[in-house]
Amino acid sequence: QVQLVESGGGSVQAGGSLRLSCVASGSIFRLNTMGWYRQVPGKQRERVATITDGGRTNYADSVKGRFTISRDNAKNTVYFQMNSLKPEDTAAYYCNKALVRAGAYWGQGTQVTVSS
Repeated sequence: QVQLVESGGGSVQAGGSLRLSCVASGSIFRLNTMGWYRQVPGKQRERVATITDGGRTNYADSVKGRFTISRDNAKNTVYFQMNSLKPEDTAAYYCNKALVRAGAYWGQGTQVTVSS
């Protein structure tokens, strides 16, 4: 069964922190590079961080130095620690493989709202 379940979003003030979690089914998670994405209404979904099965990470410039992606391979879970949040980080956040084909399955996402 394909599964992506994101959680941990919420409303915070600028400068605050949130930790997102994503539980994925093994068919998506195992041995794959995983990523966190975000989407604002009316805009395309953008990938903001990736992590390989071995733990190597990569970040978009917009989040570098503030956000940290990690994974627990035993739990099929990807985490996203978000610090020093800014209003422009407001978006729905999703996880998925780092390389996603058109028409791929997506979870429901988790909303992050940052107020100034």
